[in-house]
Amino acid sequence: MKEKKQNVENETSQAESLDNSSRRGFLGHLTKGAIAAAAVGAVGAKPFLDEKSSEVAAQKAKLLPSTLARAIAARDYRINTAIDNFNETYIGPRPDNGDEALYASQSYFASYTKGLPHHNNGEVDPPAYQALLTAVNSGNPADFNAIPRGANPFRGQVSPQSGFAFDLEGKDAFSYIQPPAPAFASREEAAEIAENYWMALLRDVPFNTYATNPIAIDAAADLTLFGADFKGPKVGGVVTPNTLFRGNTPGDVTGHWMSQFWFLDANFGSNGISQQIRTVHGLADGGQDYMTDFDSWLAVQQGAVQGPDIYDTGHLRYMRNGRDLGQWVHIDVLFQGYFQAFLVLAGMGAPLDAGNPYNGSANQVGFATFGGPHLATLLCEVSTRALHAVWNQKWLVHRRLRPEVFAERCDRASRGIINYPVHPDILTSLNSGTRLGRYFNTANKLLPMAFPEGSPLHPAYGAGHATVADACTTILKAWFDGNFVIQNPVIPDATGQNLVPFVGPPLTVRGELNKIASNVAFGRNIAGVHWRSDATQSMLLGEQIAIDILQDQRASYNEDFDGFTFVKFDGTTITV
Repeated sequence: MKEKKQNVENETSQAESLDNSSRRGFLGHLTKGAIAAAAVGAVGAKPFLDEKSSEVAAQKAKLLPSTLARAIAARDYRINTAIDNFNETYIGPRPDNGDEALYASQSYFASYTKGLPHHNNGEVDPPAYQALLTAVNSGNPADFNAIPRGANPFRGQVSPQSGFAFDLEGKDAFSYIQPPAPAFASREEAAEIAENYWMALLRDVPFNTYATNPIAIDAAADLTLFGADFKGPKVGGVVTPNTLFRGNTPGDVTGHWMSQFWFLDANFGSNGISQQIRTVHGLADGGQDYMTDFDSWLAVQQGAVQGPDIYDTGHLRYMRNGRDLGQWVHIDVLFQGYFQAFLVLAGMGAPLDAGNPYNGSANQVGFATFGGPHLATLLCEVSTRALHAVWNQKWLVHRRLRPEVFAERCDRASRGIINYPVHPDILTSLNSGTRLGRYFNTANKLLPMAFPEGSPLHPAYGAGHATVADACTTILKAWFDGNFVIQNPVIPDATGQNLVPFVGPPLTVRGELNKIASNVAFGRNIAGVHWRSDATQSMLLGEQIAIDILQDQRASYNEDFDGFTFVKFDGTTITV
């Protein structure tokens, strides 16, 4: 026992003696050594502020030969990675848009209140909302169980405690910050709800006919009038039918509205996966929009569900319009689209990122690391971290109301029932015979919803689908050569039953990955459940979460690996 204890002390002494050496000498070997990467330290939990402690500890651990050394290394890898993240963590206020405090004395009409008891005027019972605030501020499970339910309690609030969960990699959910959402009375909010109205009007119109569709032409003209407060893509300051409802990332406005990853062949092992989906009927075929009268709208705010969906049972279809895409994002498995994109890329033999350590190897291939299983599971892995972070934003910071509620406020204000302080520009559009009012000249101006239940029972900002979309597509962009041009692209015909060749500019892996992320994020907007800024800001959040996880994992590999290099959604290049 004495000899064993002496060996342990010698090994520990070896590690500790390295504390006095220059850590900068290790920076040329950032990620080498399996133990190196699995070991963020063998030096204890000391925060190294000038270099990453995980990198230093990894190098130190290489010098420790025994199983004990490996155990020390594994322990300290986790400890010091946490220290690295702590040293880089944003610690400060996370501001919201101020609406909750501003309108607290007016029944919180500008905040998320769905599923709580409401009065007949469509506003929440204030004590119920205050119970919600008590729960999110305390984090006490008993307080969440005490949140009142609406008059029709068929649905529960969705995972309001998940933002308190800890994760073992990446930064803590509380360390992320999203800028405040547009304020209730702002012109930007008015522009965003105008886009939601136009999306509802165009749900059944095929994307590839927008250029000649009169409603799409009117939509582009109307959104242009909001000027800089409408944040969608423009050409020379003008919204065009081609830029309508698209995202802002590089590649979004190139080619067809929908990404190629919705249409190209995908094989899940030996199983061929059809990219056709079961969708719902459009209005002309016996389908319907929901919550288009005040009574049904109020019932849904209380927690009731209408429905069920009216499925098109006759055919499976490739997604061709907003209603198809809305149904896909209604019931998808959250990382599903990006897993299918991975299968498409693997099947077409898309080249890997130049940083993959097995590129050009004569005697090795990637598998458990830097191979297919590694990538496939990583797509699922980042999704849970993304959900924790964005649910933290939703419930604990912003509590933004859903578009279906803001539209009801616009309806009441436009008819002089309640003088809600919505921006006058949206009322002008809704009451004008040449703008939205041309199509919303009926008894009310509620937002027609694609889902029977309307939006889900959690706040709007940030958006879960958008956050997961960009977390997953960031992993795919890190893994594959983004400049690779996709061969033989296709698009669906007007029926969605056939694919025809796409004729247009070259489509790259990077651009189509950006596009599938935007398609999913904006598909939720087309369904009426999210805002443009929910999508765009949450995409940035998801990207950062994926980058943080890739950075944490970089030190864990034995291979000589200098990092993945890819183009971010803002067009800048990063190596992680």
